[in-house]
Amino acid sequence: MKCGLVAADGAVLHRETRPTPREAGGRAVLDALLETVVELGQKAAADGHRVRAVGVVVPGIIDAATGTVGAENLAWVGTPVLAELKESLGEDQQVVLAHDVRAGGYAELRQGALNGTTNSLFLPLGTGIAAAMVVDGSLVSGDGYAGELGHTRFVHGDTAELCACGQWGCLETVASAAALARRYGARTGRTVDGAREVLELLAQGDPDAAAVWSDALEALVDALVLYTTLVAPTRIAIGGGLVGAGETLLAPLREGVAARLTFQRRPEIVAAVLGEEAGCLGAALMAWDRVTADESGEQTV
Repeated sequence: MKCGLVAADGAVLHRETRPTPREAGGRAVLDALLETVVELGQKAAADGHRVRAVGVVVPGIIDAATGTVGAENLAWVGTPVLAELKESLGEDQQVVLAHDVRAGGYAELRQGALNGTTNSLFLPLGTGIAAAMVVDGSLVSGDGYAGELGHTRFVHGDTAELCACGQWGCLETVASAAALARRYGARTGRTVDGAREVLELLAQGDPDAAAVWSDALEALVDALVLYTTLVAPTRIAIGGGLVGAGETLLAPLREGVAARLTFQRRPEIVAAVLGEEAGCLGAALMAWDRVTADESGEQTV
């Protein structure tokens, strides 16, 4: 968990990380989250600050109407996260619950690689894959369900693998950082230290690393061409751990997308700039938006 206390002007007054006790089950994860939020509020008070709003962003599917979350990697199934937060913090405390990738995209839109755009995409490639979609100047939430590009099928036939979501051949099964390491191990029988080692082997000319990398790039190009055709972004910011590959990733994506487009508007494809801080900063920005809207009497979503 990445945590912070952020002032109204965006200055980060305090930051810390805490472990997520996934192996202990969903209740333990939720309890750790609640404890963290409460203790951060106590720290703010001890430092002479008042918490105006709390922003919490999590992976998975968030039902905006009920505040419940389904997140397989946190062992949450219909977990009432928003209700539990309000019970711990008090009904008077403003709380914003949002998707972690959407929050990261919002931060990139406000302060990062997507700043100045009205139609754009933030696509972090990490353990999983999801997208933050900016369409006509607004961040698309789809009542909490939008942006699951990683669970769109781009691999067909015998090579399609079963995804954790229950579908076969999802983008996430071939192009996420976790998929690179898993697929390299399946080809070679060797255990590697994540996608980082696969990229190191790729640079050394390893043919198996080249094969799994090629499969990932092909699926990513398919995904970006589809998204570009449907939504016409002017800029796509790639984030997550895999963007550390730099032009080894970005150059073939640009070339592959450009080669496939005919009538479509061609997007810039760039690296996201806020790194691991994007989600935490986005959570704070969303929380401050809620404060501003409440003070002005505007409605927020």
